[in-house]
Amino acid sequence: MKYMPVSSEKIPEPEKRTSYPEPFASMVKGRTKRKLGDYFGLSNFGVNITRLSPGAISSLSHSHSRQDEFIYILEGNPTLVISEEEFQMSPGDCVGFPAGSGLAHQLINRSSLLVAYIEIGDRTPEDQVVYPDDDIAIKFAPNGELGFTHKDGSPY
Repeated sequence: MKYMPVSSEKIPEPEKRTSYPEPFASMVKGRTKRKLGDYFGLSNFGVNITRLSPGAISSLSHSHSRQDEFIYILEGNPTLVISEEEFQMSPGDCVGFPAGSGLAHQLINRSSLLVAYIEIGDRTPEDQVVYPDDDIAIKFAPNGELGFTHKDGSPY
């Protein structure tokens, strides 16, 4: 376990940049994450610093059944898309998505500059993720592993 302070820049990015299967993995090209919570062995919640290159998206538009999410913008001006609404965000802005709210959301970097933000989410077991715009679904198993399926339940 690590208990000493460390620069977040010294925490390595994971080799695998996304768990999405293709064609969705290509859609988040330009997104990088440093999994700060994992580095310190946190198990109740995750904390990431995520960076979006110009034109990149944070994720597919999604909502969680059992996990809360919180986003805090550090730099840049991403566009927050919640269903059909869009909101321009700036450093210091934050937003939260309660579990079970059905608020499908994503960040898009439509600017020419890098976007960086902190994302925090709990790790409630057996969460289900809904992607209203794409033929993909995720169910978290009790051990925390991801299971990807089409919306009809057939596996990827």
